[in-house]
Amino acid sequence: MQRPITGRWFEDLTPGTVIQHAVRRTITEADNVGFTTMTMNPAWLHLDADYAENETEFGRPLVNSLLTLGLVVGISVHDTTLGTTVANLGFAEVVFPAPMFHGDTLRVETEVVASRPSRSRPGQGITTFEHRGFNQADVLVCRAIRNALMLGRPSVGG
Repeated sequence: MQRPITGRWFEDLTPGTVIQHAVRRTITEADNVGFTTMTMNPAWLHLDADYAENETEFGRPLVNSLLTLGLVVGISVHDTTLGTTVANLGFAEVVFPAPMFHGDTLRVETEVVASRPSRSRPGQGITTFEHRGFNQADVLVCRAIRNALMLGRPSVGG
């Protein structure tokens, strides 16, 4: 069974392209606790409301930053790389300039910042994405630079 491709081909990912992703995600306490415990992170800042309220500058639990990163990248997949990526090559930079809290809604945009043909894989290319996540107040909460090996557009007729 052939799966539908919604991602963009390497040739479609020209530097300067900005994609506003339609999917948004409100992060719940259950999301945060589930992710944090599943990844075996015992940080009180994410799991202990009393500690977070009384012992931190934030006054409430923070959303685990790796959950935020996972959502920022995941939300982008349908519009960028679903079915057209060969491999995620890595992250050049990830920053979290502001925290996310339970009940915050994440909005994501992606900019293509660089793109070049692969030197070792004909018909493929390396694309650099800058994924940016914002909360409901349009405050930047995550910025990630990601490199992906992308498929080129298939030639017509084989």
